[in-house]
Amino acid sequence: MCHSDQHCIEECLNGRPDAFRHLVVRYERPIMSYLVSRMGDREAAAEAAQESFVRAYFRLNTLKKGDSFSSWMIGIAQRVMLETFRRKRREENLSGADTPVAPTTDVGMEDHSELAEAVSRLPAIYREVIVLRYFGGLSCAEAADRLCVPLGTATKRLSRAYRLLRAALTLPDGQRSEA
Repeated sequence: MCHSDQHCIEECLNGRPDAFRHLVVRYERPIMSYLVSRMGDREAAAEAAQESFVRAYFRLNTLKKGDSFSSWMIGIAQRVMLETFRRKRREENLSGADTPVAPTTDVGMEDHSELAEAVSRLPAIYREVIVLRYFGGLSCAEAADRLCVPLGTATKRLSRAYRLLRAALTLPDGQRSEA
């Protein structure tokens, strides 16, 4: 059965915690893809994803708009990932190891933050398809299935979302941002 994010959140907050399972199923692949691409380690990414979903569950009542769950979830995952990098750096500094912790640099993280910010400002129907397609690595057909919309609707939303993101990430003098 296809539930909207808002419906699942309301169910969960109304005493049916098993409704959160639908959100996990819907977003586990996008969150894992996001984390694996930035962390470079599938096992560490799986651990960070699990921690992200646990935090989201326990803080679900703080989510102001249910239709922004996907970008909220990515924000949680990014914070968990950064905490993981910091913890590993501290551990390595204590042990005297000189190996790099993360495949990405702080500059790369800032660039991604700009993109995540732009995605979070998109209307919900465009944000959902971007999260599933870009962060989740789903095909347009798979995203359409997850969203319970026809393929043409999903591709049109994706096209409009890309256009809105390009506009949001274009600097005033016409140059594009690096994000």
